[in-house]
Amino acid sequence: MPLRIFEPRYLEMVGDCLRSDSGFGICLIRDGSETGRAATFHEVGTLCRISYWQRLPNNMLGITVRGERRFRVLASRTLPNQLTRASVELLPEEQRCPLAPRHHQAAQQLCRMLERLGLPYNKPPTDYEDATWVGCRLAELLPLPLGRKQQLLQLSDPLQRLEELREELEQLGGAG
Repeated sequence: MPLRIFEPRYLEMVGDCLRSDSGFGICLIRDGSETGRAATFHEVGTLCRISYWQRLPNNMLGITVRGERRFRVLASRTLPNQLTRASVELLPEEQRCPLAPRHHQAAQQLCRMLERLGLPYNKPPTDYEDATWVGCRLAELLPLPLGRKQQLLQLSDPLQRLEELREELEQLGGAG
């Protein structure tokens, strides 16, 4: 996911991540906004790692992050600069799960979406035979309300996620 960073707290955080080759967490905001005072957020988020960065005009930084693992926030605190630091537990990695024949159309639609989106979305690795991978990418890319995306990404059963996404695709008028 490409991001543009301009707030001092996030510029400092990204700099720390680049220096230490570490990642940072992204959680959906429950109340508040991305700028200004620290927002409240959902407890399940994604640990991300910076895969690319570049300086942009107006003291902005462009970064591309890649999601690696889901986590649950155990405790958090807001620093004086309004950056939130948290203690988290990494959630178990979802195991590769063969794609059921009834979900092949959804995987094909995902493939077409990624081709249209281009870089960085269509950059390998891809696994169109893995229900976990297909479901997570569809939940990420479909034009669904953010709260619905959060619900889908919190599911721990990749087949349930894909079944719910198949219904979403049908409602959006796509092949499911």
